[in-house]
Amino acid sequence: MKRVAMVMLGICFAGIGAVSAMAGPDDPSSFDPVKYEAQKVLYDWNYDAPEDGIRALGFIRNHLKAMDEYGDRENSKVVMVAHGNELHAFSRLNREAYPEAYDALKEIADAGVEIHVCANAARGRGYAPEDFYDVITVVPAAVIDIAKYQNEGYSYMYPQLTSKMTRDDVVAKHPELSMQ
Repeated sequence: MKRVAMVMLGICFAGIGAVSAMAGPDDPSSFDPVKYEAQKVLYDWNYDAPEDGIRALGFIRNHLKAMDEYGDRENSKVVMVAHGNELHAFSRLNREAYPEAYDALKEIADAGVEIHVCANAARGRGYAPEDFYDVITVVPAAVIDIAKYQNEGYSYMYPQLTSKMTRDDVVAKHPELSMQ
């Protein structure tokens, strides 16, 4: 019996080795259009520049788009808690300086995203709760708001902005590559 088990194990490893030997660095990756269940997501917004807070809304738009295509957006919940210098762009007092902010915030709010602003961070930057756009709810403190949602099982997301590189950029930097 032990000998039969060893032979079977050897056959399994040989099969795995044969499959592995057929794949190589020139073979393409595969795409798995998996369907995701409903999600509870918490985005933590804390950016150095007001413009970065607006630009980073693209993370949430992309998340919503992915849930539309591959998930259960109808039963999902997304919350954003802002407590950095993006608050300047989120204040209605600064609309002339950041004219695109309201429309960007309204777009995600209309899509069901709850947008929270920390009252402590707002006060520290010279704002009162009523100084923010109507799509925003001011909460007592970001730290307790974030903890509340994490205690409720929300996934924690802290998006970092980076410079975007395209394949053309990589090829330009590495002339040994060819465009395919």
